[in-house]
Amino acid sequence: MADKKIAEQYYAPPPKMGKWEGFKKFLWNSDTSQCLGRTGASWAKILIFYVIFYAALTGFFAAMLAVFYQTLEVNKPKWTLDTGLIGTNPGLGFRPMPPEANVESTLIWYEASRRDNFQYWVDETKKFLKSYDNLPRKNQVNCSFEQPPPDGKVCSFEITQFSPCTEQNDFGYNLPRPCIFLKLNKIYNWVPEIYNDSKNLPEEMPEELKQHIKEKQSLRPNETNVVWISCEGENPADVENIKARDYYPRMGFPYYYFPFKNIDGYTPPIIAVQFTVETGVLINIECKAWARNIHHDRSERRGSVHFELMVD
Repeated sequence: MADKKIAEQYYAPPPKMGKWEGFKKFLWNSDTSQCLGRTGASWAKILIFYVIFYAALTGFFAAMLAVFYQTLEVNKPKWTLDTGLIGTNPGLGFRPMPPEANVESTLIWYEASRRDNFQYWVDETKKFLKSYDNLPRKNQVNCSFEQPPPDGKVCSFEITQFSPCTEQNDFGYNLPRPCIFLKLNKIYNWVPEIYNDSKNLPEEMPEELKQHIKEKQSLRPNETNVVWISCEGENPADVENIKARDYYPRMGFPYYYFPFKNIDGYTPPIIAVQFTVETGVLINIECKAWARNIHHDRSERRGSVHFELMVD
């Protein structure tokens, strides 16, 4: 009989309550001073545990991140040239680019007689050149072939040297003579091996460029230290449909802009190529950069860039 009373005392079933009353009792049980099924001391222990746990986790992550950053340098990549993903073979880029809606397109197509049609290309070219005006001028000095920049300095670059490829002339888009701007991709600490001797030029180099180097070598030999640029039609029909092409301010990038070392104020050089083309036909054009350590691969566009021109 005594055991039965003890069992009734300790194992009596909880009183029956409705759903709302049970929920309120779960939120706060005044009999046991429990909130959400735990006492204040229990909640305090859990809170202290998780504070210590996440503090230790955050400290461990911060320590690992600090160790990682110790392996990096602020002003240059850890892996460069052959040891990096970019490698040692720069590519070429061109501007203006087609609209973002045609992100994979490389076609420059316009009607020279309609300003509302060709204005996009003028505005995009202006925007591109404006970005050069906004670059910082820190550490810049005037350079020449006889006077490269001293250590810690970079060469200035003026965007006023592209005449007649100017805003006043609509960059040639009011005529079938559009100006395309080219730039060489930056690779940290890459130094071009220049073709500055007309006797040791590659066979695949265009004859026009070979002749240009030969003339420079005889007249101004000090001005042959250039990463040369050539632009040609990709197919025989394309070659015929390009009447002329002119390079401003010169047929390549002077050596004194290299190597790129991420010095504040560095301005990558650009050149303008003005094409005079037949109207009403699609022309495939490939431009190449020439140096002994630039290798060309049309399928991967290494050392070159491809685009199409069509003027109506």
